[in-house]
Amino acid sequence: MTAIALTAADKLFANGVRALQPVTLAVEEGEFVTIVGPSGCGKSTLLRLVAALTEPTTGRVGLWPGAPAAFQADRRRLAFVFQSAMLLAWADVEKNVRLPFDLGHARAADRELAAARVNRALAVVGLEEFRRAYPRELSGGMQMRVSIARALVTQPALLLMDEPFAALDEITRLRLDRELAELWVRERLTVLFVTHSIFEAVFLSTRVLVMSARPGRIVGEVAIDEPQPRAESFRLSTAFAGYCARLSQMLATGMEPTAESAAA
Repeated sequence: MTAIALTAADKLFANGVRALQPVTLAVEEGEFVTIVGPSGCGKSTLLRLVAALTEPTTGRVGLWPGAPAAFQADRRRLAFVFQSAMLLAWADVEKNVRLPFDLGHARAADRELAAARVNRALAVVGLEEFRRAYPRELSGGMQMRVSIARALVTQPALLLMDEPFAALDEITRLRLDRELAELWVRERLTVLFVTHSIFEAVFLSTRVLVMSARPGRIVGEVAIDEPQPRAESFRLSTAFAGYCARLSQMLATGMEPTAESAAA
C-alpha cells in the first residue's frame, strides 16, 4: 500500500526562489527511502511538504491515499526528527520524551498510557537508565537518541528524518545507523530519510533517490536489494561499493546546473 504520494508537487517561495520542480513520488508502506542531493536542492523542503509543514505551490501530497478513512485515521500518525536534537535544556530525558503528550494536554486518564509509552520509547533507544539526566549531561549521540524516542512515543507509522546524524562523529554515526536499521525492522515503520552521505544511504535504505541541484528534481534512483537489517560486513562488500559508485555518478550528473538554476 502506498504510504506517501506526491503528484507533480513543486514549491515556489514568496521571495521568488523555486526550491522544487514538480516531483512525483510514491513511497510504499514499510519502505526505507533515502533522499540524497547537493546542499540547497530542496530535500528538506520535500520532507516538509510530506509533513504538511508547508504547502506545495502546485500539485498534491497525500498520505495513504485511497485507503479507507478508518485506516487513514490510524496510519496518518507521523513524526519528524530534525538534524538538531532540539531538546528542552531545562527538562530531563523523561520530560523531553513525554513532550508530545504534554503539548497535547493529555487527560488524567491518559497519564498511565503516556507513562507506558515513554518507558517503552526509552527502552527502544536504550536510555532507561538516563531518564533523569539533562541534555547537557548527554553526548551528542545520546541526545539524538532522546530525539528519536520523543518521535516514537506517539507510535508513528511514518518517520521523517532530516539529516539526524550529520553533526555526529563518524563512530557514533555508524552505531546509530545500525540501531536505526534495527529499529525500522522491529517497529515496522515507513521511513523517509535525508542525508548527504552516500555510504549512510546505501547501508540503511531499500531505495535511494537522487535529487538535482536547485530547483530540485528527482534525477535517478537505486534500489538496494540486500537483506535487512544489514551487518557491518556489508560496508566492505563489492555490492556496497557498486551501489555507492552508481549513486556517486548520478549525483555528479545531477549537480550540473540547469538553465533555471544558472539564471538564479
